[in-house]
Amino acid sequence: MSDRERDLPHDVIVIGAGHAGCEAALAAARMGRRTLVLTLDLDKVALMPCNPAVGGLAKGQLVRELDALGGEMGLAIDETGIQFRMLNTRKGPAVRSPRAQADKALYSRRMRRALEDQPGLTLEADEVVDIPMEDGRVVGVVGASGRMYRGHAVILTTGTFLCGLVHVGTESHAAGRRGEKATHALSDVLRRLDLEVGRMKTGTPPRVRLDSIDLNACERQPGDPDPCRFSYRSETVGAMPQIECWLTHTNPTTHEILRESLPRSPLYAGIIQGVGPRYCPSVEDKIVRFPDKERHQVFLEPEGLDTDSVYCNGISTSIPAEDQERMVRSIRGLERAEILQYGYAVEYDYVNPVCLSADLAVKGVRGLYLAGQVNGTSGYEEAAVQGFMAGVNAARFAMGGEPFVLGRAEAYIGVLIDDLVTLGTREPYRMFTSRAEYRLLLRQDNADRRLMRYGRELGLIDDRDFERLERKERAIASAVERLESTYDEGVPLAKILRRPEMSLASLIVSHPALEDLELDADEAEQVEIEIKYSGYIERQQADVERSRSMEDAELPESIDYSDVPTLRREAVEKLGRIRPRTLGQASRISGVSPADVSALLVWLTYQRRLRSTAG
Repeated sequence: MSDRERDLPHDVIVIGAGHAGCEAALAAARMGRRTLVLTLDLDKVALMPCNPAVGGLAKGQLVRELDALGGEMGLAIDETGIQFRMLNTRKGPAVRSPRAQADKALYSRRMRRALEDQPGLTLEADEVVDIPMEDGRVVGVVGASGRMYRGHAVILTTGTFLCGLVHVGTESHAAGRRGEKATHALSDVLRRLDLEVGRMKTGTPPRVRLDSIDLNACERQPGDPDPCRFSYRSETVGAMPQIECWLTHTNPTTHEILRESLPRSPLYAGIIQGVGPRYCPSVEDKIVRFPDKERHQVFLEPEGLDTDSVYCNGISTSIPAEDQERMVRSIRGLERAEILQYGYAVEYDYVNPVCLSADLAVKGVRGLYLAGQVNGTSGYEEAAVQGFMAGVNAARFAMGGEPFVLGRAEAYIGVLIDDLVTLGTREPYRMFTSRAEYRLLLRQDNADRRLMRYGRELGLIDDRDFERLERKERAIASAVERLESTYDEGVPLAKILRRPEMSLASLIVSHPALEDLELDADEAEQVEIEIKYSGYIERQQADVERSRSMEDAELPESIDYSDVPTLRREAVEKLGRIRPRTLGQASRISGVSPADVSALLVWLTYQRRLRSTAG
């Protein structure tokens, strides 16, 4: 690093203070980098403009992994959660996921306080309008104020604000979220870099006043009596007063109202051009795509303890306000509902993430990173983990270090980022357990055992928390060995525990030899899963080992794919554009066939032999 570069006032500059921006900034600052966050509105830090919740199917795994690495989201939701639930408890451990309803105002204030209290981090209000570069490297950003903020690395986390356009019925106006200005200049910067910029769409449902709902007509949805914490580092969870949610449904009358309103829906009137989320469609999209379905679920979820606003989860819409009134009041329990905020759709620019390396850096532009919805993802959790990884890598770049990348067999975070940078996306990307080939290994319950060592190496996990993990590992190993070496009428207790009807708790009660086995709830869960699913776990680990040779086979950055014999033209084009790091990543690129992968493997082997002979 030159003296001129060393004198730049900031190591890392983060554009945006949503969920991605907060995690990026905190990670970089905690790694000792001088970090600046620039955002449009200091009162909208980590805002929850859509569902006021954290976690859910597969998303809960992301948050627990983020926490194990040293991120903030798990700690924040544990402190501000007002209902906690473990989902899929009747299914196997591979697909169980924690979810928590948040007090959205408290969550936002909690995250802003984390930024403001973090040494080495500065939070300022300004709109970024340019990202100047010198010799292919970013040198900072320019604000609408005219001020130049100089720095080594820049992370773009703009959410839905790039050329944002809000729609309600046939009325549209520029906004990143309702009531907030959009930003346009940065889209021009991205196009100037010759990146593939497209349009996506997301939406939100109406909010209704709590005391206008007939709760007796709805089905109660209580939280778990013993809340499961998100953060391994939380001292308490569920300290906030816990609330109930409620469930109701749409009906044929609701669907008829929606069908009548379709000509006035911007989605069906041809006004919206962006691609919406396939797995979380608007309610008007649901009745078109599933015409035979007589009803759809509507979860009524309070947005906080000090507000009477209730989020109507399941009826995201952008039909005209008067049609929303009719639609809402056709639903059981909402016949007299008072709408506090109408649903709306928002279109925004995003970048096809195949332009990124596995560290979320823009290829060909040193020091520029993208994270969150700008990469085509949906969801707070997907944004947060990208922000964290971008923050870590920007910090390492600023200090001259190597990128930090997680593999698909290590974390859902690795699956998410590999999918994005290898396959790209043309629709909002959402994480599912089905996307992870090794989901039995990547469970929500063992994220600390998988990833906390990395957090420790990054300097983001302290001595106390890492020592706690080491004690946990010793306790688990000792208990497993004890169960495998203790017999009951010639049968190891571990084999008895594998019986479907047997639990570790009942086994301890029925066998005096285990009376002194001291395990806390997390340790006991790990012991039971390790023993009950040992055969499946071993097979999946064997699958990982078999694929490791391909995943570890690095492709030279300078490779000219047109020189590789027998590669098809489409493969040459795709490989040359995406520039995969490894043979495993190349195998997942759409348009690269198994025959192309074999040709690459032969070529790599031949090149190694040539180097060996020359040596």
